[in-house]
Amino acid sequence: MNKNILIKALLFWFMLSFLSLSHAQEKAPIPGIRGIYVTQYNLENTSFLNHLIKHAKASGINTFVVDLQVPSKRYRDNIALLKENNLRYVARIVVFPDGGTAQQVASPDYWQKRYSLVKQAIDYGASSIQLDYIRYNTKQPASSENAKNIHEIIKWYKTKLASQGILLEVDVFGIAAFGESKHIGHNIKLFSESIDAVCPMVYPSHFSPFKKHFNAPYDTIYDSLASIQDQFGDEMPIKLYAYIELSNYHYSMSRDKTIDYIKAQLQAVKDVEADGWYAWSPHNRYDNLFSVLESQNNLAQK
Repeated sequence: MNKNILIKALLFWFMLSFLSLSHAQEKAPIPGIRGIYVTQYNLENTSFLNHLIKHAKASGINTFVVDLQVPSKRYRDNIALLKENNLRYVARIVVFPDGGTAQQVASPDYWQKRYSLVKQAIDYGASSIQLDYIRYNTKQPASSENAKNIHEIIKWYKTKLASQGILLEVDVFGIAAFGESKHIGHNIKLFSESIDAVCPMVYPSHFSPFKKHFNAPYDTIYDSLASIQDQFGDEMPIKLYAYIELSNYHYSMSRDKTIDYIKAQLQAVKDVEADGWYAWSPHNRYDNLFSVLESQNNLAQK
């Protein structure tokens, strides 16, 4: 074979292999989700967003779950800022702001209106859509039909997203970790047929008796997530991303106590071998979380 032809062939093979590897790396799932929730207001506050990005990168956080309520140019531009910093953008879309009424749950027209936000989030570059408040309101009479009705909505969204290669996550109440919640219509095992990840809000402040769970954040998180895993036996068919909390609204805590509270929840998620976590702070105050994670990273590097 002509020497020049051989060299060209080798170069072509090398470039093809490189491009294939790069493409595979782009599509590969992130090993271990570590995320924070961000309101649209704070996402659009560029100075505050840069603060979050700086400390998120320093502490190993790889995902921002961001509300989308009203599309805007500032929102679009600041999502681009997340992308430039290699942070995964998950759009949180509230389906039924106060929990759905029977009429809303049964209305495809209503689902379509909320889907307009989903579509906008995808245009902004969301890799996943996280549906929150996809449930009946708490006044709904208890019935196993409730979860089936909610599942029909989830399937409707999943069909639309799957055709675009977008992942679907669903938030559920922490109580659903222990079985079907018949009032609000949450059934994790049923929902698993149509979602890519479940995000249980296993906040210690949301379980009663409140004092018991406040004083046992590790056990509360671990037992809840283990109960979800038990619903599926040997292997979870979906990803499990736990929502943890950075404060407990029933009880005030010193900073040292807050740090311990956060550490206990993170350790529980790790020990139960969930696929990751999202941290919830309603006002996006994450300095304590950043401190914990940066300290852990420094210890790991020694």
